[in-house]
Amino acid sequence: MKQKAYAAAGVDIDLGNRVKSSLPKMLASTHRPEVLGKVGGFGGLFALNPRRYRQPVLVSSVDGVGTKLKIAFAMDRHDTIGQDLVNHCVNDIAVLGAEALFFLDYIGTGRLEPRVFADIIKGFAKACAQNNCALIGGETAQMPGFYQAGEYDVSGTIVGVVEKSRMLDGRDVRPGDAVLGIASSGLHTNGYSLARKIFFEKLKLKPSSRVAELGNTLGDELLKVHVSYGPLVQALLREFNTPGKARGVKALAHITGGGFVDNIPRVLPPNCDAIVRKGSWDVLPIFRLIAERGGVPEPELYQVFNMGIGMTVIVPAPLVEKALAAIKRHRHKAWLIGLIVKGKGRACVK
Repeated sequence: MKQKAYAAAGVDIDLGNRVKSSLPKMLASTHRPEVLGKVGGFGGLFALNPRRYRQPVLVSSVDGVGTKLKIAFAMDRHDTIGQDLVNHCVNDIAVLGAEALFFLDYIGTGRLEPRVFADIIKGFAKACAQNNCALIGGETAQMPGFYQAGEYDVSGTIVGVVEKSRMLDGRDVRPGDAVLGIASSGLHTNGYSLARKIFFEKLKLKPSSRVAELGNTLGDELLKVHVSYGPLVQALLREFNTPGKARGVKALAHITGGGFVDNIPRVLPPNCDAIVRKGSWDVLPIFRLIAERGGVPEPELYQVFNMGIGMTVIVPAPLVEKALAAIKRHRHKAWLIGLIVKGKGRACVK
């Protein structure tokens, strides 16, 4: 059979249709009863149940995974990238107290590779199922000549909901409150451009290099999945933020690009500063390696990387031990890492 003109130009619509035919089966695990219609329509349909809320506020976010993709390309491993993207987006709306409802993805590539496509989608589906978040649609674009061979880009949009009266915005934060830190799994999805420069250019390592300090290959360490804190946050809010009572969880910050210095101030009132104490948590080996061999000034480390803390929680001082115990019951490591003081809405690491 003669090849179609569009396929000869690099865009194989028939291949795309065959690959996408497996989507309904892969996405079945992410189904929620509010989802209407079927995968593949012009728009995803989600019927929010208004009876569950007095004043529902929809919360949305969009993101990508940055140059962590370069590690996936080098390792030819694509099953974790989808999880990274979903979990990052879940965390971004979780800090407002929002429950994730549904997610949509975008994949752009030069040539559609069925195996790679399937692995990425499986990652999306796995993370969505773990976060009780429906994967209701997406877009796959074949753009020959736009991407280098074997490369692609991904982005995602998430929508969640929170009761307006229970939304977290930091207004309750006061001097004397405590800052708790919840452990990350590694770099998560930020700082990879600098990390790649240090490891691959300065130290001349390869993704396949086994690094004694890590007990792992460098590539496997850098592909560790971004932790989702969404289910944990919802559990903490149920336990500590009972309607009609003073809030136990006052504010949350997702420690992503910008580290502590740029992210914690996003949830501080203008008359408060956050002081984060170095040495108050277990810094992961990957960050110790970057600090010891990267030649990066220490203040910049805490602005570029999460340094082993993926999310911070601000609670009243009397609740510190109870909150730490609750976090650990949900199988996350956590520490008291700082204090809220009078200030001008800034965060510093000392």
